[in-house]
Amino acid sequence: MQRINLLQQLRQSGVIAVVRGNNKDEALSVCRALIKGGITGIEVTLTVPEAESVIQELKKEQVKNKKIVIGAGTVLHVSSAERMIMAGADFIVGPAFDQATAEICNLYQIPYLPGCATITEMQQALKSGVEVIKLFPGSSAGPKMIKAIKGPLPQVNLMPTGGVNLDNLAEWHAAGAVMVGVGGNLLAGDLHQITKAASQYKRHWDDLEKNE
Repeated sequence: MQRINLLQQLRQSGVIAVVRGNNKDEALSVCRALIKGGITGIEVTLTVPEAESVIQELKKEQVKNKKIVIGAGTVLHVSSAERMIMAGADFIVGPAFDQATAEICNLYQIPYLPGCATITEMQQALKSGVEVIKLFPGSSAGPKMIKAIKGPLPQVNLMPTGGVNLDNLAEWHAAGAVMVGVGGNLLAGDLHQITKAASQYKRHWDDLEKNE
């Protein structure tokens, strides 16, 4: 049931913020600003120094907020995935599909969202128990790619990441994205601006869901 519950929380989050940073303190400040703005899905990438500590501290701070899901991104190897799961990561995201990572996530009942760009990759991911596939890079694919993919794979759940912004959020949603991953377009500016942007993204996505 744990993985099902976490997947439901991710689905309800809608907008998953992809957090990068030059150091631990910067990443923590950005995450707090995003949460203040209403974002409930946070992906801390392993390109952040001390990413493991960032996840652990955020989990402690948000222990009473059951809506918040905090995962690890840019996970390239199964050993990194297991380390992040032990640190408390609620989900694992990778830029590409990795069989061993899928298996370790299945073992711990943690959602695994691998980056895929072709039908072949997606088919392998689905066969390995993946529930949500990261369509990456979204900037190259575009919303029309979702409709093309859902021809042969109508059952696939896609989370486009890269190239998602406020102007095309509705287009991605209409194409069938179950959630979106947003990085640079959400994190531009100071902490106040990040909080404001977080509120705009979350409100826009929730409105799209209500009017579906």
